[in-house]
Amino acid sequence: MFHDVSAVIANNFPALHYGVAAVTLEGLRLAFVVAGFGGPNRLLVWSGGQLRDVASPELADMERQAIAVAAGDLDGDGREEIYILNTDTFAGPKRFADRLFHQHPSGLWEDFFERPENHAVRNLAAGRSVAVIDRRGVGRYGFVVANYGRPMRLYELGPGGALADLAPALGLMHIPGGRGVLALPVFSPYPDIFCVNEHGPNLAFQNRGDGTFVEVADQLRLADRDEHARGVTAFDAGGTFGLAWANWDGLHRLMLRNEDGTWSNHATPSFALPSAARTLIAADFDNDGHDELFLNNIGEPNRLFRVEVQPAAGIAASPQAGASGPLSFPSPTPGYAIQLRLLDPGDALDAHGMGTGAAVADIDGDGILELLVAHGERAPQPLALFKARTASPHSMRVRPLTRFGAPARGAVVQAEYGGRVHIKGICAGSGYLCQMEPVAHFGLGDGETVERIHVTWPDGAAVTLLNPGNHRLITVPYPRG
Repeated sequence: MFHDVSAVIANNFPALHYGVAAVTLEGLRLAFVVAGFGGPNRLLVWSGGQLRDVASPELADMERQAIAVAAGDLDGDGREEIYILNTDTFAGPKRFADRLFHQHPSGLWEDFFERPENHAVRNLAAGRSVAVIDRRGVGRYGFVVANYGRPMRLYELGPGGALADLAPALGLMHIPGGRGVLALPVFSPYPDIFCVNEHGPNLAFQNRGDGTFVEVADQLRLADRDEHARGVTAFDAGGTFGLAWANWDGLHRLMLRNEDGTWSNHATPSFALPSAARTLIAADFDNDGHDELFLNNIGEPNRLFRVEVQPAAGIAASPQAGASGPLSFPSPTPGYAIQLRLLDPGDALDAHGMGTGAAVADIDGDGILELLVAHGERAPQPLALFKARTASPHSMRVRPLTRFGAPARGAVVQAEYGGRVHIKGICAGSGYLCQMEPVAHFGLGDGETVERIHVTWPDGAAVTLLNPGNHRLITVPYPRG
């Protein structure tokens, strides 16, 4: 499917890179932040037909070893702060604290953790992934940090610019082998947190509706305690979310919700096949109206699958395991079924790539997603940029904003077209070490007409747009009054 367009990355030197986040800068301009391990962090913007690094010295932060990154509007000023998780050791205490960068109107980046009042709450534990969450639906985000062998953190900004770690007060005081973090309303109508781990069970934090959480992974059958997870994502399972995660050299999982609220694994043999997995991404790369799942491995070929949602009457019964052809299983949406098809990833097979993190964004604004893959850990390698070779040009992109005008990460967008409902979450954190663009990207195939768009914000506020038109980016402000 993909072809390699890495030649558009200016000054693409070999390095140890880890996490990638698609963030917004002034004017909601998209950019990629790439974590540098023992080298500079990179801030890549699209300019003059190339991805160019515009990181200032303070953001490049040469002295630290970054592995994860996420963005969200912490202070309600309409601009996203950038959290960069530094890890100079595998587990336990570390020497260098994380960074939480705020950009002033002058363009200068300031680290909130360097303020004297915030020294005591700095994260000095080895961590892995970061996500953001608007747990109370007020338009201001907290940063969730999955540490490894040390307590989780949830940083929010209090009066006077002081940061507070609210994890103990909110029911998040757990000590996981933290790996991937997903923040999205998947267990309740409110923003939830799903943390996949190694050397211990996954953790599913259900939002009680008041911004506090209860852990329910065992109850929902999501603990998967005998595997060692890496990347996690949510995908469109027919107007409702499915969950998928990759396990390190273990069986990968593809989970659908049952009628009683529990979850069941529907991974096909080709998807479940163990691999040296790092990140996992769900996106409609070829604009055909179905999500693809990109499984990024380190030192071995990547894999790509299409999640096809079709009326159940139009899909033949599932063959037995080991038979030829795609396997099918019922969608949580009555009357629909899902087929998971193994695809040829083309150039993104990247068989010798030391894949670490990856993120997607329509960075050049042509309506087709770009996939940026970071390499590193075992050997310095350049970044790689891929684009679907057979992509349709038809897509609709929906960008909800908070009441302060920042991306509404954690919002849910549903679009009705092609005879069914499609669903996307505005990414607050997913994959492994990573975060995707804060836009709901819907592929329209040969030019399907979108009949209705429904946007739900983290506080439950909602807007419905009828006959919105096609092939464009729609910005949806927070509803007032």
